Amino acid sequence: MSTRDASGAADPFIEHRDQLAAPMQAGEKPKSDWRIGTEHEKLVFKRDDLRAPSHNESGGIRDLLLALADYGWEPVEENGEVIAMRGPDGTVSLEPAGQLELSGAPLDNLHETCAETGRHLEQVKAVGEKCGVGFLGLGMWPDKTRAELPIMPKGRYAIMLRHMPRVGDLGLDMMLRTCTIQVNLDYASEADMAKKFRTSLALQPLATALFANSPFTEGKPNGYLSYRSHIWSDTDPHRTGMLPFVFDDGFGYDRYVDYMLDVPMYFVFRDGKYIDAAGHSFRDFMNGRLAVLPGELPRESDWWDHLSTAFPEVRLKSFLEMRGADGGPWSRICALPAFWVGILYDQAALDAAWDLVKHWTMEEREALRNAVPKDGLATPVPGGGKLRDLGADVLSIARAGLSARARLNTSGDNETGFLETLDEIVSTGKSPAQRLLDRYHGEWGGDVKRVYKYSF
Repeated sequence: MSTRDASGAADPFIEHRDQLAAPMQAGEKPKSDWRIGTEHEKLVFKRDDLRAPSHNESGGIRDLLLALADYGWEPVEENGEVIAMRGPDGTVSLEPAGQLELSGAPLDNLHETCAETGRHLEQVKAVGEKCGVGFLGLGMWPDKTRAELPIMPKGRYAIMLRHMPRVGDLGLDMMLRTCTIQVNLDYASEADMAKKFRTSLALQPLATALFANSPFTEGKPNGYLSYRSHIWSDTDPHRTGMLPFVFDDGFGYDRYVDYMLDVPMYFVFRDGKYIDAAGHSFRDFMNGRLAVLPGELPRESDWWDHLSTAFPEVRLKSFLEMRGADGGPWSRICALPAFWVGILYDQAALDAAWDLVKHWTMEEREALRNAVPKDGLATPVPGGGKLRDLGADVLSIARAGLSARARLNTSGDNETGFLETLDEIVSTGKSPAQRLLDRYHGEWGGDVKRVYKYSF
């Protein structure tokens, strides 16, 4: 989630609806300037007793963040508490229960992306040794109850924690117990954005199946391969889901603005503090009728903040954000951007991928999304076959797209090697979650805590 460390009080007011599409229009870039931004979260545990550390304890999350100063990172504070570190590779921040996230820098190619990931993991492992903590690359805590998890000192989280139980049964699990890998990608125009949005939204269930990695809840199998994905189905229907309107003729920035105006607010950030506006309307705010700030008009930063509070399977801000994958270890962090870059950053690949899914009905898309958390690559796809079969076709398209990009490393290798871990998943039909379940029922003897040996 976004990290804010400055008030929006000096920002221009939003006085016209046309201003609301400006962030999306500002994202348009020529192909030569398209970049790759990768975000990945990891679970943090104390090595001596496997519990999740609090923020302020000795060797806890605050100390872990501050120790990154040795690598050139600088602290970001909110109300005197360290909530993030900013540095050459982006921002390292904390999620609601102390999950650690790197929001990486926008980079030109996947070789740079994977090098950034490697640097980050080396750094957090080193500071983790000092603090006595380890890291898990999973989509969800395998054994912790909500009550066993700490709460981090960020104002927006306090507001969300109060609001989540009002709008769904699993929103607190989303905040406290899950981890993801996400990829942020660019577009050239409104039409290019629309085609990439539709294609990636239709294919997001495939990404969920390939990266499914959350089969345990509170120490036992939960009946899902991606319980993290299932959690989103009962978090908050106003701000989640498959966004049917994206597939409508004429979809563009203005229609997404309409959607975001219908998403209820969470907060307004003023003078370094979060004001609870949960459930209120940004439309009212536009008219000076926001109950918590009567008579005040929104500023540009308020709209940017609001754009970050919707959580559909693909999200639009000044880039497109792919949101369907569970957290995982190093190789799969590199594989997710390879998957989406291969499909979306080459026109022939994008056209071929869209041709595979453009005939699906909205009912078929929704059914696929709803079945994938349990059935993974075995999920039937519209028109026949299984998601595993579609995966083989899509990986072939992604590989061709990456080859056409011809981004080479110093050894002369292109970017296609980053897809190899996904090739294995498709060829065997076994997701990461299924491999964990095999170990649980086999060599682990039903002891889920053995998973802690499979940390980064």
